[in-house]
Amino acid sequence: MNRLVYALLVGLVGAGIVHISVLFLLPHFTERDAWSQLSQVSDFYTPTSITGTTATTPLIRSVDPLFSAVACRFDLDDGVVHVQAPGRVPFWSMSVYDRNGQNIFSFNDRTSADGKVNFVVLTPAQTIEVRKQLPEEFINSVFVESDIDQGIVVVRAFVPDRTWRTAIDDFLSGVSCALR
Repeated sequence: MNRLVYALLVGLVGAGIVHISVLFLLPHFTERDAWSQLSQVSDFYTPTSITGTTATTPLIRSVDPLFSAVACRFDLDDGVVHVQAPGRVPFWSMSVYDRNGQNIFSFNDRTSADGKVNFVVLTPAQTIEVRKQLPEEFINSVFVESDIDQGIVVVRAFVPDRTWRTAIDDFLSGVSCALR
C-alpha cells in the first residue's frame, strides 16, 4: 500500500513540475509563431520569402532543402485576395493557413486548371458577391472559400537541383498577393 501511495505522490509531483514548466515556456513559444514572425518582417499582402536563398531570416527552420517558399498575410475583411505567379516550375503547391497555423486548404500544380498559380481566397459571402459579376481576371482562377478573416498563404516550389535555383527564385519573386 505504501508503494502505491508513494508512486501516486511522485506521479503528481512530476505532473505538477511538467505543467508549471509548460506554463512558463508558453509565452516564449507563442511569440514565435508564424503569424508573429511574418508580421515583423512584412505587411499584409506582401509576399515574403520564408526559405531558400532569398530569405534574409528564414522563418521556417527545418525545411526540406529541395523546396523554396514565399508567404503573405491577408485580411478578408479588406476584400478578396488574388494570388498569382508567372511562368511554370517543375512542381509548386499552395496552402492557406489560419492565424493559428491550421491548414485550411491546399492544392498543387496538378490540381489547378492550367498548371499556373492563380487563385482567389474569399469568404462564402464574398463568393456570392463576386459570382454575381465575375471579374475577367478571375475567370481561370481557383476559388478558395474559407470562413476565416485573417490568414497566411504559402506558395512552395520544388528545386530539383542547383541549376533550377535561379528559375525557382524568379518564379517565387513574381508571386503577387493582391487585394481586390
